[in-house]
Amino acid sequence: MDKFIMVGCDLHDRTMLLKMAQNRGKATMRSWPNDRSSRRKVIEDLRSRARRAGGARIVFAYEASGSGFVLCDELTAAGIECHVLAPTRIERSVKHRRRKTDERDAQRVLDILRAHLMAGVELPSVWVPDCQTRDDRELVRRRLNVAEKRSAVKTQIRWLLKRNGIENSMAPASPWTCEYWCWLQDLAEMHLASGAALGLSSLLRQLDWLSREIELLDKQVQSLARADRYAGPVAALRRYQGVGLLTAMVFLTEMGDLGRFSNRRQVGSFLGLTPGSQESGEADDRKGHITHQGPSRVRKVLCQAVWSRLGSVTSEQAAYQRLVAKNPKHKKIAVVARMRTMAIWMWHAGRVAQQRLEVASPAA
Repeated sequence: MDKFIMVGCDLHDRTMLLKMAQNRGKATMRSWPNDRSSRRKVIEDLRSRARRAGGARIVFAYEASGSGFVLCDELTAAGIECHVLAPTRIERSVKHRRRKTDERDAQRVLDILRAHLMAGVELPSVWVPDCQTRDDRELVRRRLNVAEKRSAVKTQIRWLLKRNGIENSMAPASPWTCEYWCWLQDLAEMHLASGAALGLSSLLRQLDWLSREIELLDKQVQSLARADRYAGPVAALRRYQGVGLLTAMVFLTEMGDLGRFSNRRQVGSFLGLTPGSQESGEADDRKGHITHQGPSRVRKVLCQAVWSRLGSVTSEQAAYQRLVAKNPKHKKIAVVARMRTMAIWMWHAGRVAQQRLEVASPAA
């Protein structure tokens, strides 16, 4: 039997708690700070344990989180096998959720890793994107985040007006035009009480800054889309009406290497667009809501793209109406079905473009 040093880690912003065991032996626990120097010490400690165990293979695992993949990168660079697990694919009992501690979480990860190595149980690991993809995601995600903040400020402005008795009928016909903007500024300067006026002026300044920031980020996203690694796939995706540059970039950066999906079912499952299953006994065809797993950013832009197509593409309207006719009371089902179909189209087109890029790269 191969010798293993297995490590289950419960990773936090400032600390990491490790549960370590050799093969089927008893686990030992140790806590470390989560900083660069401490992580180097962890690597040296694990190497020392492996040497004492006669050259055992070190296998490390932890759950994915907002901390990213820094720990995984450092372990991999040191020659240590590392797996990042998907929290949504780890089953937890009600008792475990009510008695959640760092030690139990680390032990749970260790148990999953031991089952994988000792018994061949499938590991619920996530795909770790390369550093370039992660870096590209930062820009695209920031663009989406700023747009969400701008929408939130617009909502705050509407509610401020409503609280002060300003009805929609008093506003210019088209919201958020130059005329509408001038009307808001006039309200802040002349017609609202002092507190409300100061509040509206603050919101208008925030809205102006966020709008200018979006313009800047749009230019940076456009520049990124012209890079060799994205130019071909973006052009392929934008052939579909309703898919703009931002939608294409969100899809490509969040999905990463499209070749890692072998069929359309995997694409739908990854994006959380497949219905949940509730089958038991004789009830063998009970489907629930979609799973909502995977990147919600992609689902959002897919939804926007579908609605855009419904307003301009005749074939899209016909397909949507056929789905609605099957279930008139739940039109959202038809929208989700079209989102899934569109995601599969984009996956096919993007995968072909990425494959052409891979073929052309060695020659370049």
